[in-house]
Amino acid sequence: MGQGADAGASRAYASAAQDSPFRDERTARDEAPQFVLPEWAEAMRSWQDARIRKVVRRARGAEWRRAEALPGITVTGKSAEVRVFPPVPLDGWPKELARLQVSGTDLDDPEPPVDADPAAPVLWLNPEVAMSAGKAMAQAGHGAQLAWWDLSDEDRTAWRDAGFPLTVRTADPARWPGLTTSGLPLVRDAGFTEIAPGSCTVVADHPALRG
Repeated sequence: MGQGADAGASRAYASAAQDSPFRDERTARDEAPQFVLPEWAEAMRSWQDARIRKVVRRARGAEWRRAEALPGITVTGKSAEVRVFPPVPLDGWPKELARLQVSGTDLDDPEPPVDADPAAPVLWLNPEVAMSAGKAMAQAGHGAQLAWWDLSDEDRTAWRDAGFPLTVRTADPARWPGLTTSGLPLVRDAGFTEIAPGSCTVVADHPALRG
């Protein structure tokens, strides 16, 4: 039995050695585009294990280019770009972000939004709480994150494969109480900035989470 185990180990080692990224000879894998894994995992775990906070700032021109040079992910819309950065300590912002202004995130929308697609995820904003555009963006981010956490692996995959379709709308005042008691993910603000602690701000209405 000892000899058999040794032989099996040798075969396994030989196979692993042929596929090892530390071998000397070049293979087809060396010709493929190379990627690296950013060290975001620990920061994400620390962020999620504490009271989750999001901050929205606005940048243009040179400020945007400096911010864009930092590690992060950019999402491009029809007329604007949003860049998401990995979590940082509250008192340890990169200087390129710390100098950006909170004001100026209120935007004019020349046309009323179309009705939300009932077959797609919707983030319903509280119609009774006034929030700046930046605050609403942060709260919407909370709602999307809570929906993601509550989804099954299968539903997460389906949402991702569909390109993460999502709309954000202000709820009808008559419908809001029912949404908050529906069992759907509900965002309650901690009250650090604009609104009172415990205020319900967003209901994440994902079709897969509806009762």
